[in-house]
Amino acid sequence: MRLNKMSDSQPGTGRAIDPLEAARSEQYRFLARMLSASPDQTLLDHIAQLQGDASPLGRAFTALADGAKTADPARVEREYFELFIGVGRGELLPYASFYQTGFLNERPLAILRDDLSRLGVARAKGRHEPEDHIALLLDVMADMISGEIAVSDDMQAAFFNRHLAPWAAQFFDDLAIAPSAQFYRPLAEIGRLLTDIEARAFALAA
Repeated sequence: MRLNKMSDSQPGTGRAIDPLEAARSEQYRFLARMLSASPDQTLLDHIAQLQGDASPLGRAFTALADGAKTADPARVEREYFELFIGVGRGELLPYASFYQTGFLNERPLAILRDDLSRLGVARAKGRHEPEDHIALLLDVMADMISGEIAVSDDMQAAFFNRHLAPWAAQFFDDLAIAPSAQFYRPLAEIGRLLTDIEARAFALAA
């Protein structure tokens, strides 16, 4: 689930990205991919090779890798369906508007659309989800960090604080305890920890 640049008015910086920044971008991108669609066997095989360190985030990645080693793609696809799609609706609605107002397509979405327009990006063709889906927001953060969307550090912090900080941690907490969550439970921990780390880092930099 990606956003496309609407024009060339906001090109990437072209700079060599710092390894720590590259790792941040990859973490956001990975979460976005996992929350936009269920992983196929190829992706599960890649996840199974991940090796985390002794930190809480590292242990969460290790737990996800362990789950991927024995995961059946069809079962994970069913889990994804139950969590995020469902018959009528999934167990979770991963949209900023819903988490902040209790309804879809409310003011948080309108504010986000204005911000995305100023950044020169739009929803990718063929995607029909509202732009405040968490996977889209994580993808935007990945693009900002990597320089694919050229912004200052202050603009990056502002986007996170406006569009993710108010609700993402609660979403990941809900994902961790969702009835159908099995394979996705370690991913919820990864998302919760990343959100907390980023919020603290942006606060310190302010």
